[in-house]
Amino acid sequence: MSGAGHQAVARRLTERHGRTYAVDAGIRMKDTPQPLYQLLVLSSLLSARIRASVAVSAARQLFAAGLRAPGSMASATWQQRVDALGEGGYRRYDERTATQLGTGAELLRDGYRGDLRRMRDAVDGDRAALRGALQEVPGIGPAGSAIFLREVQGVWQEFAPFLDEKALRGAGRLGLPEDPAKLAGLVGAGEIAGFAAGLVRAALDQHVVDDVREASG
Repeated sequence: MSGAGHQAVARRLTERHGRTYAVDAGIRMKDTPQPLYQLLVLSSLLSARIRASVAVSAARQLFAAGLRAPGSMASATWQQRVDALGEGGYRRYDERTATQLGTGAELLRDGYRGDLRRMRDAVDGDRAALRGALQEVPGIGPAGSAIFLREVQGVWQEFAPFLDEKALRGAGRLGLPEDPAKLAGLVGAGEIAGFAAGLVRAALDQHVVDDVREASG
């Protein structure tokens, strides 16, 4: 496939499937404490071995229950968190996740005054250090920190481009270069988070691959 062909595939993928998971969860991404925390919660839920649609639904239920910031999450009862997760269909991991959400919220509230921008400032642009700091939050492991970076790079642009192994796997399935720098060059700087989400969808769903190929043909 030529360079122009790669760009055409990237454009179609972004247009048709480049909706971030934050958008699906109703998060209006901005560089402010509440949406950043909501993204962290969503990243934790998405990192479990459960369908992405269920994780998104559970996040929506938590936010609808008013658990949108570390303070409200920490002050909620364990049962309130379990109930919200259950209403979103997140039942396999609901009890453990409810505990992790509470403990993680306390850590963020006490260590960063509930503001992930303080964590960002502390790492001073060091991507590896940011992933390490994120992984100190209960429920956030390597997968969760990768999800957070994929989605936050639209507003924390010093960490872009970030395309992890799952996104690169999607690129391979679409016949795109499996090199982060080359991939990032196929879209505009403001499109990278959506493009990354589309690549992940291509990694997870053959229908996405087939749809993009048909639309680009």
